[in-house]
Amino acid sequence: MELEQYRDDRMPWRRHSGRMPFRMRLPVHRATTANLQAIYPFVIETGLGSEGVYIGRETGSQASFVYDPWRLYQQQLLTNTNVLLAGVIGRGKSALAKTLAYRLSAFGVRTYVPGDPKGEWGLLAGTLGVEPLALGRGLATRLNPLETGSRPQGTPESVWLDDVRGRRISLLQALAETGLGHRLTPVERNAIYLALDRVVRSDADASRQRTPLLPEVVEAMMRPSQDDANSLGLRSGAELAALSRDACLELRRLIVGDLAGLFDGATTHQLDIHAPIQVVDTSRLAGDDTALALLMSCASAWMEASISDATAGRRLVVYDEAWRVLRVPALVRRMQSRWKLSRALGESNLAVVHRISDLGAVGDAGSEAVAIARGLLADCSTRIMYAQESDQLESAASALGLTDVETSLLPGLPRGRGLWKVGRRSFIVDHVLADHELEITDTDARMR
Repeated sequence: MELEQYRDDRMPWRRHSGRMPFRMRLPVHRATTANLQAIYPFVIETGLGSEGVYIGRETGSQASFVYDPWRLYQQQLLTNTNVLLAGVIGRGKSALAKTLAYRLSAFGVRTYVPGDPKGEWGLLAGTLGVEPLALGRGLATRLNPLETGSRPQGTPESVWLDDVRGRRISLLQALAETGLGHRLTPVERNAIYLALDRVVRSDADASRQRTPLLPEVVEAMMRPSQDDANSLGLRSGAELAALSRDACLELRRLIVGDLAGLFDGATTHQLDIHAPIQVVDTSRLAGDDTALALLMSCASAWMEASISDATAGRRLVVYDEAWRVLRVPALVRRMQSRWKLSRALGESNLAVVHRISDLGAVGDAGSEAVAIARGLLADCSTRIMYAQESDQLESAASALGLTDVETSLLPGLPRGRGLWKVGRRSFIVDHVLADHELEITDTDARMR
């Protein structure tokens, strides 16, 4: 900008005339208006408007910060409604997830938590008048992850049955691949198709088809028929059983192994899809991360079967401790398929992780598994970053496209303050809790 060109000689020089006492002699600098606004100290973000739930205060303007992913999607500020929430332990990400669910319930948004490994969502569920569904060894509760679910309004029966079959196959393949640690062979995949179809009686009309149970599918895989073998060009059922034995035994783990008694029978408690929140409490179970990931996948599959109706209103699906699932490639693939359907189903999926590098922990650098996990991040138009350790800054900046200033802020963010990346816009927001919300979001009670 050349200041000299704005010099006006029409008015006489006199005291208090507002003119410069002498001509400035500065080097010429040219820049765009967007860049030059940075030298003006009073430029602040205009915010996301006033439609949505109250989150807290935007630190630059101290103005109220509200958020509604569905509204922002309608305004084309977001390309999808999914949210990734990351932060180190003890910085308030759980409190944010719970208050978001709590405040959205006032607007008719129903929340589903398919896995609560720490039992922290019970107080919120109780506040909303809902009893969490507890899963654990010795309890009478059983969930059938192969449930048919409710047919969405307007969906032809044949289309619905194909969707149900695809959902069941996807889950069974993911469970088997998780245990095996590699992709299924073509014979193993076909063995699952054949066993499932035989149990369901897929050749019958819809009214005579059965809802399968995991033990029945495993039994059908262990004893395939001669017709099944012939359909795959094999000589006998025994040969088919031998070639698919490893996959079969991994599925059998859910029946006789460390997760026995949870998913091996008919569902004992039906999901109330009209309740403001539904929580599956898995805190009574202890085990390795793989077992917990299997557990969360089965619970989420059971819940997803009941909430697949796109006409059922807006829903928030919270994947707490999602980093456990992100370590299993087969489950990440299944999770990503759910992410892709969020707009069609009217859902917003919220994944809670500790750090962005969790997305790269599913496999070797450059592998398909890592690419799928990072694709999950790409399918989240809203990314909320709480404090990160200094060794995580490079990966977070690279994955989220953070500026140098935003990256430098991350290690020092205090409890409750987060960097919100909403589409292409950034905000630093202080989460504000009401007094009555402190109790239902308190996760440090046992430390006092």
